[in-house]
Amino acid sequence: MAKATIKSKSGAVITVEGTEREVSKIVAMVEGAGAGEHDKKLPREARALSRPHRKRGAASDLVLELKEEGFFDKPKGLTEISKGLEEKGYIYPVTTLSGVMLSLLHRRALGRKKLDGRWVYGK
Repeated sequence: MAKATIKSKSGAVITVEGTEREVSKIVAMVEGAGAGEHDKKLPREARALSRPHRKRGAASDLVLELKEEGFFDKPKGLTEISKGLEEKGYIYPVTTLSGVMLSLLHRRALGRKKLDGRWVYGK
């Protein structure tokens, strides 16, 4: 990953990290900016490059990822599923997961059974 540090005319220090193409593009834009242009917003391309592009998957896709990782080798309740997703950085309330799990159940992606008076989900 390429990295560049730029000191602007106003004294601000800017550090840019990314692919060589992204860094060179940003450096060229900053160097090409004339006097008085530093107050303008960055072009759309530069803004798009500056923020990470991460698409969030649907809750059902995330639960299926847990299944592929062996999470459901032992039956899990909704609270345990919620905690499993939270460990991966996704926070879903149990009330949301109940509908997601029911949908996966109807698609036969997961099974469920009643254990000690509560529903548990597994393979």
